[in-house]
Amino acid sequence: MLMKTSAQSLTEQLAVRFADRIRSRLLAPGARLPSVRQCAEQHGVSTATVVAAYDQLLAQGLVQARKNRGFFVREMPTPRGDVAAPEAKAAARTGASPINATALIRGMFHKVSNKPHPGMGVFPPDWLESTFMPAAVRKVTSTRALQDFSLQYGEPLGDGGLRRVLAQKLGTLSIHTEPDHIITTVGATHALDIVSRTLLRAGDPVMVEEPGWAVEFARLAALGMRILPVPRRADGPDLEVMAKYCEVHKPKLYVSVSVFHNPTGYCLSPGSAHRLLQLANQHNFHIVEDDTYSHIAPEHATRLSALDGLQRTIYVSGFAKILAPNWRIGYLAAPPALVEPLLDTKLLSTLTTPALLEKALALCIEQGQLRRHAERIRTRLDAARARSVKLALAAGCTFAAEPVGLFGWVDTGVDTDALAQRMLDEGYLIAPGALFHAARTPSTLMRINFATTQDAAFWRVFTRLTRDANEPAAGPPQGRLSPLGGQRTTRSGGAWGS
Repeated sequence: MLMKTSAQSLTEQLAVRFADRIRSRLLAPGARLPSVRQCAEQHGVSTATVVAAYDQLLAQGLVQARKNRGFFVREMPTPRGDVAAPEAKAAARTGASPINATALIRGMFHKVSNKPHPGMGVFPPDWLESTFMPAAVRKVTSTRALQDFSLQYGEPLGDGGLRRVLAQKLGTLSIHTEPDHIITTVGATHALDIVSRTLLRAGDPVMVEEPGWAVEFARLAALGMRILPVPRRADGPDLEVMAKYCEVHKPKLYVSVSVFHNPTGYCLSPGSAHRLLQLANQHNFHIVEDDTYSHIAPEHATRLSALDGLQRTIYVSGFAKILAPNWRIGYLAAPPALVEPLLDTKLLSTLTTPALLEKALALCIEQGQLRRHAERIRTRLDAARARSVKLALAAGCTFAAEPVGLFGWVDTGVDTDALAQRMLDEGYLIAPGALFHAARTPSTLMRINFATTQDAAFWRVFTRLTRDANEPAAGPPQGRLSPLGGQRTTRSGGAWGS
């Protein structure tokens, strides 16, 4: 909100707001700024104030004016393969200002406001607070061994004690492996990166679920991979599409979230899992199974790594979501033949991983504190989900998938790329549905975080902006753009909670 009592003029405040968004890439290169009139209406200022603010941005070299078209974010030089490039071109063509995957990541570190952010993929910090984590660190650092393990690089595979308790923990999920087949990493994303860099080369085709994790699309694109999107259904991936990809492209890897799929919340069915593993054996590709949400998921949920016995599968998980984001501890469990190649990739990227926090985490798991902490989070999340679902339905949304886990896949009825920019003006960062498609398909869907959408104030702003977006429509009710097929559907058709 621009404040007339601020030490800065309204012009300076507005210019700073846009400059911050441009530098943090919340406004992508090539994106068009709102028209002078639109911007004046959005921020409650005069058109002269907007013109003066845009002039300041021009002087700073952040935007450029195009005759009879408006103001556009400057195209900054980008490295080859930069994932922002396709989005910048799309923004230049459409005039949209898409929020991309890196914008969500930056929002984790530099929040656009002090309001809850429904688009974020993490629990609020106060949910993760505990006394046992500091106690575990103190215990590890108080021993004589601290100096011994601090003055050397440590075990390449990762701390032996942690790998031992991780092997035991995986056994409770019916994933049986040895400590020497586990590699610790700097978070689960690092584990996924190690797998990609080991098994793939630039230009290789890789199958990825769609909708899917926005960061995974961006990461693979940055590595120069050819992304083959596989439609994700309630029971698992579209196996017919996968079979055609295998015949034509011969992909080496498939990236999957079997349990509490992001963003839909879907869980893999046993029948689909068996057919998928048969396809992998027939066409000789590996499956990397991202089980990031294992701590809030049922132990009995179907996991490919359990059915396959880690033959074609590589299991990936971590502790950033449930315990300590800044500890950056993840891990992978791999087939014996792949352990050495994967370890070589780890050594080339990080050498080893910090033993101190790995030892502290091992204590938290061994003493049962992590398990009890996860149970408390699950109970709190169940209550938050119930409240969020009621608020979303009251705001006119429908759920495209049954609401489970951390995320809701919500149909808003309006273009969520445009909605995201309007919500950003109100201090809320949301995750538009286009983010979760490899080609940023226009969508009326958005992903919400149940832990951060219990604020009625957010839904009031959401309701006002979606109502404003629908007001220009005249005549008989119109259909809306389907997020996947590009067809028109009715508001009441087939969604959970309709």
